[in-house]
Amino acid sequence: MYVVIVLLVFILQLQPKIYLLLCFLFRKMVHLSFQKKTILAPMVRVGTLPMRLLALDYGADIVYTEELVDKKMLQCKRVVNDILHTVDFVSPTERIIFQTCEREHHHVVFQMGTSDAERALAVAKQIENDVAGIDINMGCPKEYSTKGGMGAALLSCPEKIETILSTLVRAISKPITCKIRILPTLEETINLVKRIEKTGVAAIAVHGRKKEERPQHPVHCDVIKAIAQAVSIPVISNGGSQEFIREFQDIHEFCNVTGTSSVMIARAAMWNPSVFRSTGVLPLENVMRDYIAYAVRYDNHYTNTKYCLCQMMRDHLESSLGKRLQAAQSTQEICEIFEMIAFFKKIRNEQETKKAELECAGLVNTMPVEGWSEEDQNIIQIPIRFDKREYSSQLTPKMLLLEWCRMEKLPQPVYQTVQRSTDKFFRSVLNVNEKQYGSTLWDKSKKLAEQSAAIVCLRTLGLPEGKISDIDLMQKRKRKLPLQIADKTYLPKEEQNKKCAEWPGNVTPQRDEKE
Repeated sequence: MYVVIVLLVFILQLQPKIYLLLCFLFRKMVHLSFQKKTILAPMVRVGTLPMRLLALDYGADIVYTEELVDKKMLQCKRVVNDILHTVDFVSPTERIIFQTCEREHHHVVFQMGTSDAERALAVAKQIENDVAGIDINMGCPKEYSTKGGMGAALLSCPEKIETILSTLVRAISKPITCKIRILPTLEETINLVKRIEKTGVAAIAVHGRKKEERPQHPVHCDVIKAIAQAVSIPVISNGGSQEFIREFQDIHEFCNVTGTSSVMIARAAMWNPSVFRSTGVLPLENVMRDYIAYAVRYDNHYTNTKYCLCQMMRDHLESSLGKRLQAAQSTQEICEIFEMIAFFKKIRNEQETKKAELECAGLVNTMPVEGWSEEDQNIIQIPIRFDKREYSSQLTPKMLLLEWCRMEKLPQPVYQTVQRSTDKFFRSVLNVNEKQYGSTLWDKSKKLAEQSAAIVCLRTLGLPEGKISDIDLMQKRKRKLPLQIADKTYLPKEEQNKKCAEWPGNVTPQRDEKE
């Protein structure tokens, strides 16, 4: 072995091009294997980081992300999040589109929604070093996927399938896979998978239903088996949750019935991710607590957390616990429902401490504010976005601020809004009492941008923001701004002026919670 290494080093010193070629081939050789694996299927809104990590903890070998569209990913900037210890792909609106971490680095397959080889390649190069593999979605029958020629729409375009897959296989060092549905006839399906095999993909996942069929229709195990016999690459069977898979032993039964190398699990894993445990499923309450722990650690948006928990509860949503969960309006409320508030506060304190340490060390960079001149350094800025789900439609931040200005006999707020040329998003600067306020984040509309600026002002002045969680606020509306809401009193004018004077010109943007 030593002699071989010395010889290689000698050759590579003489031939740099050979070195690059061997590096590429080596990466190809040590790729992810799809033989005899249990796999978490790609699921929209479910396959985010907390669910993927939980599936790995319970025994899954490979985890797929939810389908992420190429055009959206191409707008993203790769950001290393030193607070959460993640790699985040952040959109121009500061929303995290894809998030991953070291724990899943050798197990996560990025599923892409695409209908164009060039865009697919651009995204693949963007995320290549952060994932273990890349999958092209060719099976989703939903309109949001097919209307752009993606998902199941690709099944009727075999030439385009070949172009996309062969382009990725040639240029990307990580294994490329695709997930399909079966075609109207067995002959058409076999012909398609053979064409796919010739592109050099590492595996094919097959959902054993046609694109017009839904979960209540039986899965066509015989077709999956015929596909597995027709090609030499690994075939991953999918679609057995309703009829076959309820616990770990059922996974092997489905594998045997379909004659495939591996099994991909969707709804059974969504209902209880501990289906991957070889020692048996866990009580649902334990699983939900484990999921919440990851959601808190990785700052998952509460709406996504709540959605996944509701999928787990299924038939128990009308129970007392289920109703409380559905009414939750924040991650903190979810933690209170599951008696995890101490854990929530501990993690949040740790994250705030880490953030402060990084800021003191100058390791958190301030993002430039496009659309505002460099002279506007006196703008008080906080990374805030107005989420209408968290606020009363009857009493918005703008209305509260206007009411406060009237009470204080100040001129009404003046909003100056700019639109970014690249994506047509908006950001607003608010002028109140000769001071300016604005969010560092961009919004989809002028109205949303103005609400965000109003929140920055209210929060800076220590005033109520009008969140639904401020219960007393809804009871004291009629042109009377309460001085104290839920034990929170806004600051006297002298202290407000002092706080504004001390506020830094820019605050480092924080992670925006996923919608």
